[in-house]
Amino acid sequence: MTIPQQRSRIRASLAMMYLGTALTVIAAVFPFVDRVTTTVLADHIAAGYPGYGPDAIDAAVATYLAILATIGVLGLLGWLGVIRAARAGGRRAFWAAAGLLASAICVAVAALTVQDTSGDVGLAPLLGWLLVLPCVPGLAAVVLWRRAS
Repeated sequence: MTIPQQRSRIRASLAMMYLGTALTVIAAVFPFVDRVTTTVLADHIAAGYPGYGPDAIDAAVATYLAILATIGVLGLLGWLGVIRAARAGGRRAFWAAAGLLASAICVAVAALTVQDTSGDVGLAPLLGWLLVLPCVPGLAAVVLWRRAS
């Protein structure tokens, strides 16, 4: 592979990383927007637990918001760390990116499949699928980066 092709793939990989960063921010912020607008999460909890009152639903939503915010912050820190390492040209940065991608996929699969005590999926499916979105450019970034090396 020629040097210009290699640089082009590295630039494309970095572009995917920036896209993944933006999607991570969207996935982290959306649940907070949902709380005051569409209430997808609150409606999902209310449907799974019809006996819950408004206070119990609010407490469950607050717990999910704390969990999702933590996942979002960790994802954002991961993206920024890998972007910084990639720009510096670190050889181990690829393996860090691959490890973070594997972790993100595990979190997304868990968000989509783990059932709560009601027998329904614990997290509203829309929010679970939002956690999948940053994995797509993450996969593209890792593949492009691997081909550039």
